[in-house]
Order: sequence, then C-alpha cells, then structure tokens
Amino acid sequence: MTAEDVTAQPAIARPPAAGPVQPLVQLTNICKYFLGVTALEDINFPVYPGEVMCLLGDNGAGKSTLIKILSGVHQQDKGTYWFDGQARRFTSPREAKACGIATVYQDLSMIPLMSISRNFWLGSEPTRGVGPLHFFDGPTARRVAREELARIGIRIRDADQLVGTLSGGERQCVAIARAKYFGAKLLILDEPTSALGVREARGVLRYVRQARDEGLGVVLITHNVNHAYPVGDRFTVLGHGHSLGTFTKDEVSREDVLELMAGGEDLADVGADAGVDAGVDDGVDAGADAGGELADE
Repeated sequence: MTAEDVTAQPAIARPPAAGPVQPLVQLTNICKYFLGVTALEDINFPVYPGEVMCLLGDNGAGKSTLIKILSGVHQQDKGTYWFDGQARRFTSPREAKACGIATVYQDLSMIPLMSISRNFWLGSEPTRGVGPLHFFDGPTARRVAREELARIGIRIRDADQLVGTLSGGERQCVAIARAKYFGAKLLILDEPTSALGVREARGVLRYVRQARDEGLGVVLITHNVNHAYPVGDRFTVLGHGHSLGTFTKDEVSREDVLELMAGGEDLADVGADAGVDAGVDDGVDAGADAGGELADE
C-alpha cells in the first residue's frame, strides 16, 4: 500500500485512549439543537465504573436534555457518545436499557395503585406455566422484590403493599433496586432528592454510594450541591447548555461548585446588599444536614 493509499483512507472513529481504567461513558463534543435553539454545545466528560459523576446546574442549564441523550430519548446532533468502548447513538430508551443503562426519573415511572412487586418487575414480569399457557409468577416476584430491597437496607413487610403508600425516599429505593437487579452498568438518577426531607435524602444518598461501591457508574443529576458533594467523585457543571468544567473532588470545594453554578460575583453582591455572608456555611439549604452526615462517615 502506497503513502497515497494510506492518505486516501477515510477517518475511523475510535474510542478515547484507555488509561488505567476504561471510562464506561465518554462524551466528546456533544451538541443538541431544537429548531435553531442550542440546547447543548460541546459537552465533554467521562463516567468511570465505581464512580459518581454529579451533573450540576441551575434550571435551564441543559441537564434534562443531556440525560435524555444518555438514556436514548434524544440523539445528539454532533459529537460522539462512547458507551462501554463503542460509539453509540441510541434510537430508543429500550435500546439503551438493553445495553445496561438504567434511568430513574423524578416521577420514578411507577404506578401508585400497583404493588411493590408488580412495580419492581414492570415490563419484565416472571411467568410460569405449561406450553402456551403462562401466568404471572406472583410468589417469585414477591420473593425477589423483598430480597433485592433487603440488599440495599429496605425492609418491607408485604411486597403486595401499594407503591402509593410508600414515602418518596422508599419509592426511590425501589427504583434503584430494580435498576441494579436488571443488570445496569450505568445508573442515571434525575433529581432523586429534590422532593425529599433531610432524613429521606440522607437514605437515598447512602444507596447511591452503595451502588457506586458495587462497581456501577452513577450519573447524579441535581441542583443541590450539598447533596452532590458528599457522594460525588467528579463534578460537571452546566450553564445555558455549555460545560463550565469537569472536576474531581480533589480539585474543587463545595463552595467552588456553588460559585460556578450561581456566579460568585452575583452571590457576593446579594450578600453585600443583605448585609450577610452569601456562602453556604450558614446551612441555608436543608440539604447540608443530609450531606454533612454522609461526609462524616
């Protein structure tokens, strides 16, 4: 083959060079547009197995659009989405789920008037029967749901209890346990603590850390720095569809992340006008209580 032949060969997309640990996810220059409006522009970050990537930003920053690309709801217009060493362009959430991507949205995708066991198995129900006649295997469904919830520290008396009777934190735990049971490699959590009290938020964050310790890659989407910082290993901050940077915990403090999200100068001006310090040390967010205890463990 001549030098001219080599030059004529088309460029082939290749995954990022592997370091000591291969990233489970690598986003490279991801862009998304809606009718001429830029939703995301040149987003880059990795997600490693056994790490929590916290995706932070205020409302309208582009967090929801990005997780929809990760989970197959939307497709990127530009850039490359690497998952498990392969360039991906998922055409549906079902395709992403089959590859090991589980997404827990704010509304949890649960049916309040159905039991815990039925919600746990929703869409993948175990059956038993003979020949063409198969029926829902209730005993197996109840047993597995109890066992998997017990593995993450949730004890339930009756797997036939309606999901609508559970607290918000318990529903989050059912969704996390379901994702782990069905073989998720990447767990995407959309604002899992947004509507929870301090005690419940603390419990959910513990289960996030447990999923990380079991080797899952976790993407935690939130606008609450006090919830993200104690469990996060890496932090990507979005603003108006652009990345403001990706940092490890050693490179950035809780206060630095907050200033990136809200603008340090703006916070200082507000504090000066009010005659108070605009930092987070006052515990103005109740989430500091949830995060503080985890940080001390």
